[in-house]
Amino acid sequence: MSILFVLLTFLLIITITYFRRRSEVVATQTVQAKPQAPQLTRELGFEIPKGFAFHPGHAWVLDEGRQNARVGLDAFASNLLGKIDRIEVTGINRWVRQGQKLATVTSGDTSIDLLSPIEGVVTSLNYDAIENPDMITKDPYQTGWICAVKSPDMATNVKNLIQGALVAPWMQNSVTRVAGMMQQGSPALAQDGGVPIKGLLSKLEPGVRRKLIQEFFLA
Repeated sequence: MSILFVLLTFLLIITITYFRRRSEVVATQTVQAKPQAPQLTRELGFEIPKGFAFHPGHAWVLDEGRQNARVGLDAFASNLLGKIDRIEVTGINRWVRQGQKLATVTSGDTSIDLLSPIEGVVTSLNYDAIENPDMITKDPYQTGWICAVKSPDMATNVKNLIQGALVAPWMQNSVTRVAGMMQQGSPALAQDGGVPIKGLLSKLEPGVRRKLIQEFFLA
């Protein structure tokens, strides 16, 4: 009887452990709730979301507390692309380093690697945006987020990013650089003087397009 009791106890422990781990995995794969609308301020012709930090490769990150962050593509990059046909994001539970490829964005015959703004493990994907990539370009800072990352060293990572009062001048400098790379007389800016005209990348010759991708997506 004592041996049978030990075996039953052992089986019970294994069963409990299995279902506990299973529930943890399911929890990490659950898409996070819809984020609240960001507070936007208009500076130098750009709408800047409060509390967001930006990678030089034009991905953003929003610290949501407890080492959790949401990641997406900024308005400057989404305007350059104009339309996203497909986005492929690294899998859930994959560890990504800051500056490492997080996703591949495809627009027409052009594919661009989006670099991760922070280091950590991917905990969920925005399947709505993956299935309908127009969300990323229409609402990049709210419903168009791409994935969530758990980043144990987020405080250090964010120090390497562009944030606060530096964001608007950085965006403005990016637009100035775009204009400088265009031929004289070519349209580079939107009519409101902010981000590039929508879909500019697709209107360029392949050589110029590649230079812009290298310059602004660091790919």
